Amino acid sequence: MTSTKRTNGGTPLVEMRDMCIAFGGVHAVDHVSVDLYPGEVVGLLGHNGAGKSTLIKMLSGAYQADSGEILINGEKADIQNPRDARSYNIETIYQTLALADNLDAASNLFLGRELVTPLGFVDEDAMEAESRKIMARLNPNFQKFAEPVSALSGGQRQSVAIARAVYFDARILIMDEPTAALGPHETQMVSELIQQLKAEGIGIFLISHDIHDVLELCDRASVMKNGKLVGTVDVDDVTDDDLLSMIILGKKPGEAAA
Repeated sequence: MTSTKRTNGGTPLVEMRDMCIAFGGVHAVDHVSVDLYPGEVVGLLGHNGAGKSTLIKMLSGAYQADSGEILINGEKADIQNPRDARSYNIETIYQTLALADNLDAASNLFLGRELVTPLGFVDEDAMEAESRKIMARLNPNFQKFAEPVSALSGGQRQSVAIARAVYFDARILIMDEPTAALGPHETQMVSELIQQLKAEGIGIFLISHDIHDVLELCDRASVMKNGKLVGTVDVDDVTDDDLLSMIILGKKPGEAAA
């Protein structure tokens, strides 16, 4: 997979500069800087507790940084809460997917943002039509519009969660372990969804424990250890052993152990 960041040569979608946050005196994120370009997938790798989820929660508005700054399209962003993040077209797809199991795909797509008729009733036909439109773009094989999402496979549930984010104009997508507990076929489906999002110029931060996921899906990888950034590398330039030594030893390829 070829990185897109050099070809566009433009402004990053996201720059997180010198981000710091501490909990009870422990530096969960310690002076970390990462960026993300349009149509690019940047993987965030590291052990549990490395700080990758905490870093991204500062972008999604779940946490407020102690220091550092976030730029969106080159301009300083003020993100105090998840609503602020959404105003910058940042959407998060958590591992749990946050879907209402008893509702169908369209109802989940518009959950809390339902379309209504002129008389103020929920317009289920319009919501299904819009759902079919966005799914035709993202996952043309998806046909289970009438079934509750509890009846869907893991990959299909991912499709619904991604469609919801994209329908509401996400430009920056945070994906938390998107292929966790998925089989090979389902993982391939998510991979194809990600390729489609990239083609539309959406930038994706992908949080993962899985090196193979990152090598398969990402353009670059930023590795964290003990709250610090070990380094950011082009996925095409490294092996899984290189990434493993970054995660475990905290050293970049060709560097002495930290």
